[in-house]
Amino acid sequence: MFARQTLARASQAAAPCGARNMATLREIELRLKSVRNIQKITQSMKVVASTKLAKAQRAMHAGKQYGIANAEVFAHSSSDSPATNRLFIVISSDKGLCGGIHSAVSKATRRALSNDVDSPLPGQQIDSESPVMIIGDKSKGQLMRPIGQNLRLTFNQIGRDIPSFADAAGVADLIVRSGVKYDSVVLVYNKFVSAISYEPAAMEIKGEQALKDSNAFKAYENEDDATKDLAEFSLANAIFAALTESHACEQSSRYVFSPILALVIFSS
Repeated sequence: MFARQTLARASQAAAPCGARNMATLREIELRLKSVRNIQKITQSMKVVASTKLAKAQRAMHAGKQYGIANAEVFAHSSSDSPATNRLFIVISSDKGLCGGIHSAVSKATRRALSNDVDSPLPGQQIDSESPVMIIGDKSKGQLMRPIGQNLRLTFNQIGRDIPSFADAAGVADLIVRSGVKYDSVVLVYNKFVSAISYEPAAMEIKGEQALKDSNAFKAYENEDDATKDLAEFSLANAIFAALTESHACEQSSRYVFSPILALVIFSS
């Protein structure tokens, strides 16, 4: 008995002042349980994100066909007079927690309007007062202060799941009926590179007057309504292609950041 008390006093005297005690078995057990819970949440989020990414990629490949059809039309309808009055449409979404998806297109739009060397429209002189329309609340919040005077229309609740052509057609119809004058439309969106990378890009679509002035269209007799309908349909095609590609980039970014999201959810 005396030996045990002496050993206990010796061990207490050997411990430095302010030293932390060893974790108990109960604390270790709780910590392991917490780690296992985070692992389960992470795995579940990765499975969900992987499924959504696969669906988004299929929709993107289908939507790209609309963009390819547009490119063929514009490739054979060159015009001698370059577009001077451009309307910018920024493609983002209402959702966050997906990396730098929204800031990438916002920064690309600002570089284009300021004629920066890293502009998505290299070699073209852009009017800094060009009208801007934004799809998605995230980029709207980022661009409201620097270029708020350029904003004409904003859209939200577009493509909350997978963008459809009906969404794109509705946006195109509102743009045409807005009364904003433009020679061409510049779509600023995220281009899908791979499942782990993307980059901001710009796509230019000719307006009604530019199609009328093109040499290819002058060779035929076209009614005004036909050219107007073609311009609106081409705009809807391009918006649909950009929406599906941006949605695929958003899902790929959410897939990459799913472990971080799991930690945020578990710690909140």
